[in-house]
Amino acid sequence: MSNQLSREDVLFLQRLLKCAGFYDGLLDGTWGPKTDAANQALEQSFRRIRERHGEFDSRTEANLRLLMPKAQEAARIFLGTVRGARIDARIISGTRTYAEQDALFRQGRFGNPGPQVTNARGGQSNHNFCIAWDIGIFQNGKYLTDSPLYPKAAEIGLLPTLEWGGNWKSFKDLPHYQLPTGLPITKVREKFENGLLIF
Repeated sequence: MSNQLSREDVLFLQRLLKCAGFYDGLLDGTWGPKTDAANQALEQSFRRIRERHGEFDSRTEANLRLLMPKAQEAARIFLGTVRGARIDARIISGTRTYAEQDALFRQGRFGNPGPQVTNARGGQSNHNFCIAWDIGIFQNGKYLTDSPLYPKAAEIGLLPTLEWGGNWKSFKDLPHYQLPTGLPITKVREKFENGLLIF
C-alpha cells in the first residue's frame, strides 16, 4: 500500500492515525514499521466496528474506512437507523484531503462547471479532519440530489452526538453530518496537523 502513496498522502494518514491514538511516531510522511502497524490497527478497528454495527454498500464502506473510529461508529448507527425506516441512504463522500477540498470549492466558481456545493477551502472543512461525511439518498437505485427524504433521514437518524448541516444558518447542507468538536475550525485543523486528539 505504501508504494501507492505520495509523501503528502502518508503524512495525511499519519495525522489520522495519531489523532485516532494508533500512531506514536514522527509526522514525517515516510512509511515505516510504525506507520504500517498503526495502519493495521486502524483497519482492525474498522473491522470490529463493522462487525458490531453491520456492513453497507461498497461505496459507503470505502468512505467509512478513513473516518476516525468514533465517526465510523456514529455513521453506521445513523445509517442503520435510517435504513431501518426504508430510506436508502449511502455515504457518498467522507474524508477529503486539502487538495480534494480545494477542487470541490472550485466547482461552480472561477468559470468551472457545476453547482457550488461548499464554501470551505482545503483545511476549512471537517471532512479534512476525518470526522464528517455526506449522504446520498437513492430510490430504485437512482441518486436523488434533492428530496424531502434528506430532512426525513435527519429526523429519524440524527443522534445527540451528531451535527447536521441542515441545521446550519448560513449554508444549509442537507446531506452533511459531522461529529461536533466545540472548537473553531482553525483549532481543529491545528490539532489534526499536529496529531493531537480532537475530542
